[in-house]
Amino acid sequence: MAKRNTLFIRIVEGKNLPIKDITGSSDPYCIVRIDNEAIIRTATIWKTLSPFWGEEYNVHLPPSFHTVSFHVLDEDSLSRDDVIGKVSISKDALAVKPQGLDGWVNLSEIDPDEEVQGEIHLQVSVLGDGDVPKILRCQVLEARDLAKKDRNGASDPFVRVRYNSKTHESAVVKKSCYPRWNESFEFELDDTLPESPLSVEVWDWDLVSKNDFLGKVLFNIHRLQSAQQEEGWFRLVPDKPKHSQHEGTLGSLRLQLRLRDETVLPSSHYKPLTELLCQSVGPHLNGNVPDLIMLIDETTTAESRQEVASNLVKLFLGQGLVKGFLDVLFKLELDKTNEPNTLFRSNSLASKSMESFLKVAGMQYLHRLLGSLINRIFEEKKYVELDPNKVELKEAGCAGLHRVHTEAEVIQQSANLLQSYLSDLLHAIVQSAAYCPVTLCQAFQQLYHRVHQRFPEPEYRKVKFIAVTSFLCLRFISPAIMSPKLFHLREKHADARTSRTLLLLAKAIQTIGNLDTLTCCSKEPWMVPLQPAIQQGITQLKDFISKLISCDDIQDLGLQERMSIQCGSMEKEGFLLLHRTKDKCMLMASPFKKYYVMLSKDTLSYSRTLHSKKNSFISLPKIRAVEKVEEKSFGSANVMQIISSEDNGQMETLYLDCKSVNELNQWLSALRKACSHNTDTMSSYHPGIHKGDRWSCCHQKDKADLGCDKTKHGVTLQDWYDPLDPDLESQLIYRHLIGVKQAMREKYSEMIKLQEHEETKSLGDERKLDSVTRLFGVLQNLQDAHSAVEEEDRSKNKNLLLELQT
Repeated sequence: MAKRNTLFIRIVEGKNLPIKDITGSSDPYCIVRIDNEAIIRTATIWKTLSPFWGEEYNVHLPPSFHTVSFHVLDEDSLSRDDVIGKVSISKDALAVKPQGLDGWVNLSEIDPDEEVQGEIHLQVSVLGDGDVPKILRCQVLEARDLAKKDRNGASDPFVRVRYNSKTHESAVVKKSCYPRWNESFEFELDDTLPESPLSVEVWDWDLVSKNDFLGKVLFNIHRLQSAQQEEGWFRLVPDKPKHSQHEGTLGSLRLQLRLRDETVLPSSHYKPLTELLCQSVGPHLNGNVPDLIMLIDETTTAESRQEVASNLVKLFLGQGLVKGFLDVLFKLELDKTNEPNTLFRSNSLASKSMESFLKVAGMQYLHRLLGSLINRIFEEKKYVELDPNKVELKEAGCAGLHRVHTEAEVIQQSANLLQSYLSDLLHAIVQSAAYCPVTLCQAFQQLYHRVHQRFPEPEYRKVKFIAVTSFLCLRFISPAIMSPKLFHLREKHADARTSRTLLLLAKAIQTIGNLDTLTCCSKEPWMVPLQPAIQQGITQLKDFISKLISCDDIQDLGLQERMSIQCGSMEKEGFLLLHRTKDKCMLMASPFKKYYVMLSKDTLSYSRTLHSKKNSFISLPKIRAVEKVEEKSFGSANVMQIISSEDNGQMETLYLDCKSVNELNQWLSALRKACSHNTDTMSSYHPGIHKGDRWSCCHQKDKADLGCDKTKHGVTLQDWYDPLDPDLESQLIYRHLIGVKQAMREKYSEMIKLQEHEETKSLGDERKLDSVTRLFGVLQNLQDAHSAVEEEDRSKNKNLLLELQT
């Protein structure tokens, strides 16, 4: 049984941001932090006060997280980035709204006294009894993950303990965010002031300027007298928030957030639900109405349709029945459609499921198809414009010495460039028949034949092609061209010039996908220069689809090559800077060297070149921890460490230096997920390095010291290449079905009433109703299992509370 929090984050856009550059604009980007740890950096949107990001993330978090915050900054090339403001939302605020948050939130000023993080280890006790005056003793042991307040990437922390107008201070620990004090302070307890709290504050000592506040913990004396002693790690909290003079003047962010607290039961609990769903799409239907899928289709609301579609697609992919599932949805959609021109144009469950299927099963195919062309467009940065109303001659540059291009020359040059890009794209699409994944070919083949059966008339001969292109071109290839970053084709959004080129190319492929040049040219006559290329593209695309759907022998399309492009391969690779210690002190100023690193199913390997025959590797089961490294250790904020055990039992640490915070967290997530089933993992680690004779983080001299910070195995980002998790998908589907259970009962009652009006009752109808009844029974059993788990947790927490009180 596993428990985890999944936080869906969509950073939509910003508005009314303040001007930070001398140009009268800003270059905003957003950093997402979980409890002050940066996990995501959005792309920078240049020269705007109303940026649109549209970036989506799913973050898997441990139940212990407290806050998610969004820091908006202005990127500067020559100086430090300017801070604009932040939005901070607590876990409790997210938990009370299970449907999620969606709206505009004002940015607030970043107050240094509120930017606290970390925990402190304390033992607070009340000593003495009877007539002897009672003593309040506070033992300050250590702290971890304190905020970095100094330019050297650390702090100089000390503790200030206050009670009843008396104050004690600890020693200052220089250059450490993981200090150890082991000091004890005593106060005479005043029984006449039971409401007076014990305050433990942590400060960063500064020689010249005033000390920086790092957080505090307050203890209720009355509760302490009852418990006699409290010991443990206590989270540091900020001081009371101050009123900001910039309230409402820093702009706002539009965010969509949804927190899901999932308890995933053992596989055996989900087996009946999985079997029932699989039976509803199996080959035994023989044309009968697929009752369960139909019920889900008709009771799923528009708000949850995308998520439900994604969960169902992943579940049936894992069961090897995604072709049957999509076919059932195709039939349901076709039965409801009388006008072929509107086929699959709505956001129905069929459309959303096919869209999710393409993203899950076809992302590697998309990368191979578009990767080189997208990179070419980004690198060339050519000025491309066909619309005479938008042509800017200054942007187009000069045709020769002292001669500016004319408008006609700019449009002709743009048309030639777009024709070149379009020709390359269509050639790549035609060639992709050799490596298009088997599952995609089968889905398109099934869709093509179903539409042909529904609309066999000669006047509808194009409809079966349009059904395929509406998904392949309009919902997959075209959106990826317009927004390469959202499909993981580029790390950053395109600038204004490149974005316009991508938009025009996407328009062209959309027109080809619609198989109609006249409509486009009548709406946008400036697209006429591309008409010959578009017409040729329509012919090429139809030939490609015919080849794809008419191939009965999969071997003809290269089975071995196509089978290698599948979803859930859990592979990641790329060049990184790497350093391996081998138990030696790091004397070099920059010990990192460039290596090609590859994560596969069983190993993490690295070599000096991509095709090098000599490489080193780490077996994934031997990895004990995968964690970040303090910035001050190597002078870089994007270094991670991989701690593994060797055959002789010694620990070996491998350091990887990534190019950005996003690349760092992607590698951290990929490795943590690959090692999620490792049993011998570490619970604590050192975020610094052992240099000279001590650890740089906590200054301990013992190299074998257990560690000064807790590991963060549970923090991962969801990626398109993640392996399928059937139990999780079953749990998510169960949760959805419980939410629409009443609507399903009402629909089920309608089915019974309809059957009662009929004179005869077929065996198929009885089986159909029986499967629906079984579904309600399966949902009830799962609900009982979850209730039992919740009751067990409540019992454990109650027993723990009793132990603390005694």
